[in-house]
Amino acid sequence: MEQVKFIGMEENALRFALSGDVDLGNADAFYEEVSRAYNAAPSNIVFDCQELNFIDSTTLGTFVKLFKEAQKNGHGVKLCNLQPKIKKLFVICSLDQIMDIA
Repeated sequence: MEQVKFIGMEENALRFALSGDVDLGNADAFYEEVSRAYNAAPSNIVFDCQELNFIDSTTLGTFVKLFKEAQKNGHGVKLCNLQPKIKKLFVICSLDQIMDIA
């Protein structure tokens, strides 16, 4: 999936770079790609969102699904470099209270 690039394992976390738009049309592929890497090497998940331009409610749900899966196994999810308009969505939905948003 072009919008998700697996960077690798760094500092005991799976690192991904997100770019472009992640929405209803590609949220399932996003989930599958991250889940595949997580299931192969369960650990914390870090998303670099510097190049991410747009997400919709489906994508928010996907982040929650990934968070719950990681949390169940004692891991966390961190989002870095969110653009203000995307960060606002996480704040409005109070997801900044459960996920690490830097």
